[in-house]
Amino acid sequence: MSEAGDGAQDARRDCSPVDDWREVFIATLAATSHIEEAARRAGVTVDQAHRMRREDPTFAASWFEALCEGYDCLEMELLYRLRSGRVEEADADGTKRKFDIATGFKVLTAHREHLAKTGKGPQEEDERAIIDSINRKIDAMRAREQEVSALLAEEGVILPRVPDGPR
Repeated sequence: MSEAGDGAQDARRDCSPVDDWREVFIATLAATSHIEEAARRAGVTVDQAHRMRREDPTFAASWFEALCEGYDCLEMELLYRLRSGRVEEADADGTKRKFDIATGFKVLTAHREHLAKTGKGPQEEDERAIIDSINRKIDAMRAREQEVSALLAEEGVILPRVPDGPR
């Protein structure tokens, strides 16, 4: 095959799905709660991802878990922001970003109401089971963060590190 010389071959290569795009998609979805970004990083269209979710129950379950993990991350971020008082930060280029805590809580409330309506929300559990569940989620979030960081590092993307909150 001859090279197009106009970047078309590179564009075609960049648009093809990675070997196991579903893993990239799920890891990114859990980290960002952003379907379009997850699809972009996985090298597929949003329509392809939705089609796979409809056709593959295992993928659909992973999608749901990733979104729930994303909501857990949002909740932790909101708690950190409330406790630390940090509602505004500057990016590496100096662009300021203000966090909208009220909207974050509205989104979390809507998510919890949806879980309650669909019967997918947490049921009454004893304290030990709840603590164990939280610890498993935190471990999974850390593992997923490491996976996404490794994938981003492979792509040469460097994200600013958010300082840990009070412990």
